[in-house]
Amino acid sequence: MKILFGTLLLLLVSTKSFALTANPKDSITGIIDKSAALIKIDQGKQLVTDNKIREALLVFREAAIKDPNTWKASYWISFCHYRLKNFGYAKQYGVDAITKGPDDVDAEIYDILGVACQNLNELDSAATYFQLALKHLSKARAKDLNIEHKIASVEFAKQNATQKNLRLSLLGDVNSGYNDYSPVLTSNGKRIYFTSRRANTTGGLMNPDDQEYFEDVYTGVWNEKMQKFDSISNNVERINGPGFESMSWMSKDGLHAFVTLNNTATSAKKMTGSSDICEVEFTKKGKWNVPKVISNKSINSSFFEGSAALTADGNTMYFVSDRKGDKRSTDIYVVQRTGKKWGDAKILSDSINSDFRETTPFISADGRFLFFSSEGHVGMGGLDVFVSENTGTGWTKAKNLGGSVNSVNDDTHFVIYKELGKAYLSGLTINEKKSSIDIFEIDLSKLILPVKL
Repeated sequence: MKILFGTLLLLLVSTKSFALTANPKDSITGIIDKSAALIKIDQGKQLVTDNKIREALLVFREAAIKDPNTWKASYWISFCHYRLKNFGYAKQYGVDAITKGPDDVDAEIYDILGVACQNLNELDSAATYFQLALKHLSKARAKDLNIEHKIASVEFAKQNATQKNLRLSLLGDVNSGYNDYSPVLTSNGKRIYFTSRRANTTGGLMNPDDQEYFEDVYTGVWNEKMQKFDSISNNVERINGPGFESMSWMSKDGLHAFVTLNNTATSAKKMTGSSDICEVEFTKKGKWNVPKVISNKSINSSFFEGSAALTADGNTMYFVSDRKGDKRSTDIYVVQRTGKKWGDAKILSDSINSDFRETTPFISADGRFLFFSSEGHVGMGGLDVFVSENTGTGWTKAKNLGGSVNSVNDDTHFVIYKELGKAYLSGLTINEKKSSIDIFEIDLSKLILPVKL
């Protein structure tokens, strides 16, 4: 009898032990882990609010380990990858969130998945997710997220899918795997300046906001034999410092340039107001002078200003500002110079600007055509390159450059060097489940523009 009782007791203990293992979420340990996961998720959300996306991602991963069954951890991991433009991972964890919580998941996951799929060129899936976002989100939130515009952009991308994209990635070390953009050529195309956020940036510091390395201006020399730019270096005297530095325009003779500086997140001795547009001269000694901030409150305000582009005579400047950020995103402004004095900057019309981002203007030498990137006009996805013509009485409605230039990803910093027969731009490159920004070249002889230069 004692043997039988002992056997039954052993079976009961074993069964109970198995039950706890099979249903860990119902065990004391499971309950503790679920609570710990919720705490981690709250911590991660605060980091997101502070724009510390990479730190938040690590915390959300810890939450997912604590409670593998919660959709919330997967949702926030997807969100972080979406913000970091790791669209493959954004899709993977977004689908996982829906699988774990089909009835409870935050409806914004459909917008995240729509954007991810569009950037992965999975256009049918993108359209489906955007329709689900439209269905499940409130009308106000769908408007905030511009869902109907995104649906239109997917259709536009489908219509332009047959166009051959003409851009070729620059060979050599211009493209680094970090973010490389804003190409500026001089010396008849024999020297390139560009902006990069790679690990050997001056000071080696990271921006605390997006937790990526600060910008530096880099330069390289054309190697005719190898047919690529080499000798890449950020040894650009007096321009580079511990913060953000980006060159956006240079005169044809290579002696005068405009750069954007922002060192407000550093301990630099001489601080910029925020992000400021500066002029810089190339000296007879073969070096760049210290950049001088343009002393004009109509140009450099307490808000973000940058990406200056000028006509050939240097008397008309277009630039980007978010000074109307309470109602819109970044807009393009124009300002005239008489002698050495800049006038009052004026915002361009709605033929060019929208409620969403407009950025990286390029003006033709004669001031007739303005090329710029926008996410507010219908394009193939994200930021597309557009062109508008100055008729003398105003600007024409912006025209998309189409699939020969644009992609389903962000496309920016478009510039034309007519005398070289080339155009350059920057674009997001998807590499497996991650991405980076690269610089591309286009043969103008093969490019059909919607305007005649």
